[in-house]
Amino acid sequence: MQPGVCMPTAAALGLFCRGCLSRARSFPGGGLSCLPRQMSTWNSLETCSTSPTQEKPCILITGGLGQLGVGLAQKLRKQYGTENVILSDIKKPSPHVFNSGPFVYADVLDYKHLRELIVNYRVTWLIHYSALLSAVGEANVALARQINITGLHNVLDLALENSLRLFVPSTIGAFGPSSPRDPAPDLCVQRPRTIYGVSKVHGELMGEYLYHKYGLDFRCLRYPGVISVSTPPGGGTTDYAVQIFHDALSTGHHECYLRPDTRLPMMHISDCHRATIEFMQAPESQLSLRTYNIAAMSFTPEEVAQEIRKHVPHLKVTYNPDSVRQNIDSWPVRFDDTNARRDWGWASAFRLEELVSDMLRSIRDKRTTEGLPVS
Repeated sequence: MQPGVCMPTAAALGLFCRGCLSRARSFPGGGLSCLPRQMSTWNSLETCSTSPTQEKPCILITGGLGQLGVGLAQKLRKQYGTENVILSDIKKPSPHVFNSGPFVYADVLDYKHLRELIVNYRVTWLIHYSALLSAVGEANVALARQINITGLHNVLDLALENSLRLFVPSTIGAFGPSSPRDPAPDLCVQRPRTIYGVSKVHGELMGEYLYHKYGLDFRCLRYPGVISVSTPPGGGTTDYAVQIFHDALSTGHHECYLRPDTRLPMMHISDCHRATIEFMQAPESQLSLRTYNIAAMSFTPEEVAQEIRKHVPHLKVTYNPDSVRQNIDSWPVRFDDTNARRDWGWASAFRLEELVSDMLRSIRDKRTTEGLPVS
């Protein structure tokens, strides 16, 4: 191919995925739009035919300063080495995070810079956590569309070009009013009604399409609501299940923006991290799907409040349903994760009782260390 000549999209993409050179040759030379960005072809044939087996992956995490990235990086660094796991975000990290391992600035809307990071660090796994969550996304649909869809397309293009193993999380918000709710299976009608949910279904389908069409090693888990101590709530609809623990030990009062009987799937962050790592490590031959549900427990605000009261009897909860956040009555009540359990051995460790005990203990310890009173 001559420098500066734009290849047909399908052929261009075909050149950069493992084992699909023959597919690229099968496409006609015309009738397809050209890529808006030129892909480097200096080693495209080598990338396509064979790639040396690496003992340890080099992992880039986008959106790494959110609820999940820092903790996942810690666990991955224990397995693969500190220098092999690179956190990235557009925000300034705390001194602790900055000093704990590699951190770089990365905006998922900046394709060229992302590409430079992947090339310079010889990235082999990409974990894409950059996203605007449900409540925040509804407040700024245009920005959510940019980050959750345009940013995703940048990551998909780069993963395909560089033969990366790509992980993109999905959500309970990827389901809609016509979806089965109790339980929600892996494969069913979805039709979500939030920009967050729509963008996540788009991501699931694009990743699956690129897997079947070009061999992209795309992997996706639908996370339940994730409960953790390490980071503050980030604008998701399930944030109450984090905030209620902080309120129980600070003021003794929590005002909940959901009805007391709103049941949703939930998961301790340790289970979430472990599921992600085990899924990324699973041999591709074991995977019958590219997107899986994972489940742990399911509870209502009133049920978690009752469990907390076993430890903090004076907790008071009032309910003031918010019309935006309560717009989840179509979300699943429970996940069916039979396929994840069968295909790659997924099994949760935390039940509601263990989750509540661990959260209260961790928040007490954190408040004591920071010199804050404990209710």
